[in-house]
Amino acid sequence: MRLYAVVAAGGFRRYATYRVATFAGIFANTVFGFILAYTYIALWDERPGLGGYDQAQALTYVWLGQALLMTCAMLGGSFQDELIERIRTGDIAVDLYRPADLQLWWLAGDLGRASFHLLGRGIVPMVLGALAFDLALPSNPLAWAAFLLSVLLAVVVSFAIRYLVALSAFWLMDGAGVAQMAMLTGMFFSGQLLPLTLFPGALGAVAQALPWSSMLQIPVDVLLGRHTGWGLVEAYGFQAGWAVALLALGRLLQGVATRRVVVQGG
Repeated sequence: MRLYAVVAAGGFRRYATYRVATFAGIFANTVFGFILAYTYIALWDERPGLGGYDQAQALTYVWLGQALLMTCAMLGGSFQDELIERIRTGDIAVDLYRPADLQLWWLAGDLGRASFHLLGRGIVPMVLGALAFDLALPSNPLAWAAFLLSVLLAVVVSFAIRYLVALSAFWLMDGAGVAQMAMLTGMFFSGQLLPLTLFPGALGAVAQALPWSSMLQIPVDVLLGRHTGWGLVEAYGFQAGWAVALLALGRLLQGVATRRVVVQGG
């Protein structure tokens, strides 16, 4: 496990070196946060209690969404694009010779990336949002601890989805199309655009049952205290269940794919 801890630390340091990109990302997240916040204010002024949230909770949802946007890689990217490229060029053959598990190697690096983004691009927009708006942030440290555990599970689910997307390159040789579809699907079904509780009827039920709801909807509801007691255990179980299922599927596809590795040009 020491190896993977080193890989995770390396992932953190890698993203920490891009300081200009980090400041630009903070600025972008803050600007979009203000745009969405005022949009939500107008919407909740017309429909108080929409989706089961009061206005303060809705605004908290907005700023947590900005804080977790890069943490949970809802736009895709990060290791996914790199792994697709390594599969396309055949460099994946080198990775398979390493004395390390391929899936755990990339997971460790992604956990380091997520940790940096939570600190580097999550805290500042959240603080600015709290200064500008009345947010429903808990004062109980246990609520924040419960939230962080939910975020950890969200990151693992996000990784598992992106790992599956990357593995598609073994068959397609170019995973750009699949990555684009996965990004659009994730943005919609994670609740990044609107809380999933606003989705009508069967669409809302399906959206909340899909793995993408683990990436934003559930962590936000945990922080807002909408999951407590046994409900909190069920929320964790839902996230962990999807994480295990998707990681297992990734492991299965990895085994199938690596038995048919074809290095381009030879």
